[in-house]
Amino acid sequence: MHHLPLRALIAEDLATARRRDPAARTRVEVALTYSGVHALWLHRIAHKVWHVSPLLRLPARIISQLARTLTGVEIHPGAVIGRRFFIDHGMGVVIGETAEVGEDVLMFHGSTLGGRTMSHGKRHPTVGNNVVIGAGAKVLGPVTIGSDVQIGANAVVVKDVADGDVVVGVPGRPRPRPAEASPEDLIDPAIYI
Repeated sequence: MHHLPLRALIAEDLATARRRDPAARTRVEVALTYSGVHALWLHRIAHKVWHVSPLLRLPARIISQLARTLTGVEIHPGAVIGRRFFIDHGMGVVIGETAEVGEDVLMFHGSTLGGRTMSHGKRHPTVGNNVVIGAGAKVLGPVTIGSDVQIGANAVVVKDVADGDVVVGVPGRPRPRPAEASPEDLIDPAIYI
């Protein structure tokens, strides 16, 4: 999944948190107090264990549930998470088993990459690179979210989203991206309505 040595990957995670969160003052502060970073680190362990052998899937699930208890973030050990992923505030984030998340993705608290059916197989979203998923947003089902997408707070996305789109509302609908908007901006759905 990741080709960086562990020490470099940890350093990258800390740098990503500092870059994404203007409130982050030091790497030590991030390492000790950021639940989204802790959830990501525990997910990486659980994900490795999950793929070692089907016999180790229960221990992987135990690690993921420990992470959920400690951080308020639930990431299934089967989910694939790219580099420079950051969960801001963390609490209430849920990422399902067959979710695939690209690189440089930012998720805010209360957001979900979930399923819509109880069937086996691919049932969770695939998220491209450089995506921002706003607070409380729900992306449901085996949909594909393109790269450079912004999903507004509390949007409910149940259809594929093209590269570069901004999605707001219930159900989520693409809106033209204002010229000044970038993936680094916080999403204010009111500017797209």
